[in-house]
Amino acid sequence: MADLKAAFEKAVAESKSLPEKPDNMTLLKIYALYKQATTGDVDGKRPGFTDMVGRAKWDAWNEVKGKDDKSAMQDYIDLIESLK
Repeated sequence: MADLKAAFEKAVAESKSLPEKPDNMTLLKIYALYKQATTGDVDGKRPGFTDMVGRAKWDAWNEVKGKDDKSAMQDYIDLIESLK
């Protein structure tokens, strides 16, 4: 687990210096996997339709609901590696 955590933290740092900015759907996936890995399942109510960004983030995070933190970390690492 310590190795996975270290690799995850390295991927988080690398995500800030990718060669090119990912498209919005990929950014949402990165956000969702990060939140799932660090916080767990999304909770609270879905933001209203006037909060488009908040709603998109909530929906993306909700799509990975139920994924355990280790799987979310590994998926995050794999996604960042694929973007380098």
